[in-house]
Amino acid sequence: MSEKRMTEEQVAALCLALPGAQEDYKWGGIRVFSVAGNKMFAVQDLGGAGLSFKVADELFLGYCDRPGIRPAPYLARAKWISMLPPYPMGRDELSDLLRRSHQLVVRRLPRRQQVGLLLGTADA
Repeated sequence: MSEKRMTEEQVAALCLALPGAQEDYKWGGIRVFSVAGNKMFAVQDLGGAGLSFKVADELFLGYCDRPGIRPAPYLARAKWISMLPPYPMGRDELSDLLRRSHQLVVRRLPRRQQVGLLLGTADA
């Protein structure tokens, strides 16, 4: 794992570079990254309260056991995790998890909406 950490700006840039990604500001200073209009895959609190995103169901508890990572408030039922900056994982791992979050959400869309949004990785 790379020891380099992503900044909040780098996280935002990565999220916006994903196919079909859009950003919106909601709930008094929350930056929301979504696809297909309103399907959230990551949320960044501009007040410094952290980053939250979806993980695969089978990985949720394992990530929640790691230092600095907890179930995301209000979204834990949907298997979202939350972390504060500086993020408790390296750049490579966090980048991979954000891409996977995007793909988990895309794969739940109707097939016709998935066109052009899939990254083409079998394990995403």
